[in-house]
Amino acid sequence: MIERIGEHYRSNISNRFIRPALLQLSLEKQCWDLIEILTEKMEQFRYQGFLLDELYRQIAASARFVSITRRELVPTLRNRLSGGSTGPDRVLRDMAVNNFGSNLQLFADLLNELYVNLVELDKQDAKGHKPLYMQIPELQDIGRLLIG
Repeated sequence: MIERIGEHYRSNISNRFIRPALLQLSLEKQCWDLIEILTEKMEQFRYQGFLLDELYRQIAASARFVSITRRELVPTLRNRLSGGSTGPDRVLRDMAVNNFGSNLQLFADLLNELYVNLVELDKQDAKGHKPLYMQIPELQDIGRLLIG
């Protein structure tokens, strides 16, 4: 599922047409770093496995990204990226812009699905203790950030 999230992010969210506009978002570097780890650093976890608290933080950062992108970028994306491309690149750019809102929603849905699955695993592993997701303050608003 994490591989699918990363592939979708690289292909449909942070592609060569949209990335220049994404870099203008008001997100702190730590947030960008956590998103990068989740979406692009799969190889480093393939053999080591994932730490639940790190995955939760990466999902929280990605949820902040989704929320800020919906608010700051989606309404103005077409204007920010107008001009510059011709021919086939223009067609591809227009397709990326036209589908960006639905691609962002799919990204949010994938993140939410991963989060729900992790919470279930977390609850099963807690065995009478407080699950980890309940101890991480960044996760309190996760549903609101992802659902919109």
